[in-house]
Amino acid sequence: MRTAVTTLVGFIGLVCASFSHAEPLPAPTEKPILTVSGKIDTTNKDDSAQFDLSMLLGLGLVTVETTTPWYNGPVKFEGISLDKLMKRVGAKGERVVAVALNDYSSEIPIEDFAKYNVILALKRNGEYMPIRDKGPLFIIYPFDSIPELKSQTYYGRSVWQVAKLIVK
Repeated sequence: MRTAVTTLVGFIGLVCASFSHAEPLPAPTEKPILTVSGKIDTTNKDDSAQFDLSMLLGLGLVTVETTTPWYNGPVKFEGISLDKLMKRVGAKGERVVAVALNDYSSEIPIEDFAKYNVILALKRNGEYMPIRDKGPLFIIYPFDSIPELKSQTYYGRSVWQVAKLIVK
């Protein structure tokens, strides 16, 4: 009986240890297009997590079709779940500051990502978004899914040309 209890306790400890350590994040093999820093557990360069395009694609694409104030008619956006990205880097904060290539920034409650299924879009209508047209990364809420999302509050959180996410 004592051996069984010792074995069980050891097994439980091993399981708990495996959940407390996130899977290592490989280094980008191409030019990074996104850096996540701040209160995160999983890094691959100094105190940050850098992602190239293939790393982001490896997280799996999701689609949001919605109207926006920036385009005429419904638009199909494809990107990664920001909730999934935050889990991948072990985010421990309550807010994320999204910083664009031109240093514009907006603070977003991290709970928005799961609550509204917010994505970091890479494609618009099947095409990768160039920098000159809000790319390469654009935070998109599913504006048409919940009436409250069609407001300046959420439009202001929809940063385009995202380069950095800082977890606070």
